[in-house]
Amino acid sequence: MPRGPVRFPGRPIIEPVTDLDSRAAPPRTPLLRRAAPALLGYAAVRAVGLVVLAVWSAARGTSAYTLLTARWDSLWYTRVAELGYGYEVRLPNGDVHSNLAFFPLLPWLERLLHAITPLSYADAGFTVSLFASLAAAGGIFAVAERVYGARAGVCAVLLWAVLPVGIVQSMAYSESLFTALAAWSLYALLTGRWVSAGALAALAGLTRPVGAAVVAAVWVAGVLSFVRDRAAVRDRAAPGAHPPAWRRALGMVLAPLGAAGYVLWVGHRTGKGPLGYLDVQAGWRNGFDGGYAFARFVADKFTSFPSALAGAGLIVGVVLLLWLYVTGVRRRQPVELLVYTGVVLALALCASSYFGSKPRLLLPAFPLLLPLACALARLRTSRSALVTAGLAVASAAYGAFWLNGSGPP
Repeated sequence: MPRGPVRFPGRPIIEPVTDLDSRAAPPRTPLLRRAAPALLGYAAVRAVGLVVLAVWSAARGTSAYTLLTARWDSLWYTRVAELGYGYEVRLPNGDVHSNLAFFPLLPWLERLLHAITPLSYADAGFTVSLFASLAAAGGIFAVAERVYGARAGVCAVLLWAVLPVGIVQSMAYSESLFTALAAWSLYALLTGRWVSAGALAALAGLTRPVGAAVVAAVWVAGVLSFVRDRAAVRDRAAPGAHPPAWRRALGMVLAPLGAAGYVLWVGHRTGKGPLGYLDVQAGWRNGFDGGYAFARFVADKFTSFPSALAGAGLIVGVVLLLWLYVTGVRRRQPVELLVYTGVVLALALCASSYFGSKPRLLLPAFPLLLPLACALARLRTSRSALVTAGLAVASAAYGAFWLNGSGPP
């Protein structure tokens, strides 16, 4: 793809950011106002999903609110918020499910809201996810607008909203909170706000294990910026418009503090040292095997005809994810996004965890949607609205069916 502006027929120029420390002049309109169409569209899609879930659940005699706030991982988070760490369940097969597997930022926020409002812990978790999902939508818009323009930014947010497992964004889970922190950390990197990027990366590291992806993005971007400084000095070239070195260094120091702090605390709590958290995850049958267990899971689907269709669908899905990532590389997405997305993909696809949770684990990988967002942005407004509306209805129906069936974990 050429480095120059990308011109869509009948559309404004979309100028990709290809330099780590690009300093495009910010638009005069405040970011919140520019993001308003994306946020309104996102809220509308999520409202459709919640209404369909409520109707579907009522028809089945179940509570939609219970599915959103008091099932699966939501219960573990509220127990941490209410009782603290130390709770575990021992299964008949010998596995130990410890609540130390759940990172603390969401339970901390649930406890805070419960303390200052009349909300229960479950209500607090739902409230945090509600506002965090809007913050995530705003962060996705900010990143996509920075790289490809405002129209692509709106489309990226809407595509994230209509993902098949988008209903998780409205659950008392940590995906929305993590995505918000990750997106704004990446935006801070793209705009040269290194201390903010590092602080947000530290908070992301307190939210989910995949916080390592945000840390990696900060560190790779920081190392490359220092390498470029050194090359400029060696070649006696004019230095780039980089922030002071101490700001970049401070951002890099801050970034891993959240994840490292919690992992080391778990190791101390369990008495097993730095690897204690891995033992906790092993009790849940979670690990990293390079994708071997997932490959066997897919291969086993081809032992009978009906399940072979599911196996073929999984292969197509993985190929699509890899194609979207390669497309981002070919279109020269900023390296921060490529590093972040690559780590999220690797951790989701190469982990030996419960395979039904992999689509949910991929929710934070929003940069994969940018090529699709650009394609949607090329369409006329009426056509893109029609496509989005159709996807929103399909996503709402699938989310209601999914939560009333097997659902997460």
